[in-house]
Amino acid sequence: MRNAVDPFTVEVIRHALTAAAEEMSFVVMRSARSPLLREAGDLSSAITDHAGELIAQGRDIPIHLGVMSFTVKKFLERVPAERLAPGDVWFLNLPEVGGNHLPDVKAIRPIFVDGRLFAFGVSLAHWGDIGGAWAGSYFAAATETWQEGVRIPPLRLFSAAGCDREKLDFLLANLRGPAEREGDILAQVAATRAAETRLHRLAEEHGGATIRAALDRMNDLSEAQMREAIADLPDGVYAGEDFLDDDGPGGAPAAIRVRIEIDGERALFDFSATDDAVAGPLNTTPFVAMAAVYYAIKAIAGPEIQPNGGCYRPLTIRTRPGSILDPGIDRPVVGGNHETSQRAVDAIVRALEPAVPERLTAGGSTTAGLLIFGGRRRDGAVGTFYETHGGGEGARIDRDGVPVVRVHLTNTMNTPVEVVEAEYMLRVEEQRLRAGSGGAGAHRGGDGMVRSYRVLADGMTLTTMFERRVVPPYGLQGGAAGTPFRVTLQGAGGASRELAGKENLTLREGDRVVMETSGGGGYGQERHAAYAARVDRAGKRR
Repeated sequence: MRNAVDPFTVEVIRHALTAAAEEMSFVVMRSARSPLLREAGDLSSAITDHAGELIAQGRDIPIHLGVMSFTVKKFLERVPAERLAPGDVWFLNLPEVGGNHLPDVKAIRPIFVDGRLFAFGVSLAHWGDIGGAWAGSYFAAATETWQEGVRIPPLRLFSAAGCDREKLDFLLANLRGPAEREGDILAQVAATRAAETRLHRLAEEHGGATIRAALDRMNDLSEAQMREAIADLPDGVYAGEDFLDDDGPGGAPAAIRVRIEIDGERALFDFSATDDAVAGPLNTTPFVAMAAVYYAIKAIAGPEIQPNGGCYRPLTIRTRPGSILDPGIDRPVVGGNHETSQRAVDAIVRALEPAVPERLTAGGSTTAGLLIFGGRRRDGAVGTFYETHGGGEGARIDRDGVPVVRVHLTNTMNTPVEVVEAEYMLRVEEQRLRAGSGGAGAHRGGDGMVRSYRVLADGMTLTTMFERRVVPPYGLQGGAAGTPFRVTLQGAGGASRELAGKENLTLREGDRVVMETSGGGGYGQERHAAYAARVDRAGKRR
């Protein structure tokens, strides 16, 4: 049966499933209430089979998508399949249940075909607030996970009978901006319904048995392609490390270390030498470490391979319990989701530089560059403005880095100035390139940007959560590092100070917050560029 379906039908089904996952994301963006979802697109969508194995995903955020390879599997360990029914939509955010950090809430809908559990539609959305000690749920001084917000175990909020209002009201009562959160929840429910509709139509056209056979074939093909891609890498043992700015004991950098073994068609990524868990919120889960590996190996070795369960069979990932990447369920993890995950990718890149430098990009703005403003919105409701800030991409062997983009595991958009000023008590006074911030080299790193916010009301809160302030984006093959991040608070009274990378503070009307994002690292030594230019001119003269 595994090979009974013809290759043309396999491709039709593959593209239909991918289109269904992408439609889920469009549904959320077009129906969500928060700007974070409808403008910035901090969301992702996936479809799994009946056992939770990934079969399709949207063109969304790699850190989300890698984690969602495990979410439904872990969900089924807590909620057996026999408890599920058509019309159910379950919500969860526990990091230990195939998760990452508490604000990333997953909506899971079981999809039935011919009375049998057939698949799951999964919608992940970053909620602008999930409760906790500080507006926006990023508490820089957190020492335990319970300070970071409401922990949601698998919770059935919707069934065929509709919304379970008692459960929903209990949840919303513990969140800031409950009306906005409810709108986002309904958007996630609509997205999973779209997946269900598409799969029902696909089953009507091809039949459940044909689809299952196509899925088996897709998994086998992706596995074979990944094995071929790994075999194309030089066999050997490679080690790399990258550092969190100042999160270790006494404010020292904290190391993420990886040992990579390439052996024929298989690869092992061992993070056991990573530093012990840190006191603050820069820890993360083993699922995030796995997502970092999935992203890195696909980007470096097989970018065209269809992402599914088969794609990752040739990979083995190890983390050490008690380390930053495997800290236990009580540790805070909110910043590790988008900061420490990027350090894992950068450690992999540094490890593979001796093996395949021509495939790699120098260090970029591998941080969310996050600012969260909290307080009253223009309409008087309590709300949070969550904004990530892109910086320069690292250079490559054949080109300069791109200015002001999100690189590697992040893939969100900026919130337009018009939306910021229409909804929040803020004015964006400046937005421009941070000229010259990219690192020098035969090819230069991309430039970062400058964006400044004027505070228009007393009592607004601000959270910073970003890296690359102390440890700058690295160059490759002799290229120079990029200029680090910097955030400055220019007080209404005239005083000015640089803010820490992880800080909570309260602002006054008239304060100005200036974000300067990092440039990317350069690639190759600068003298090589001058030599290449001389050779080129000589060739033209001849």
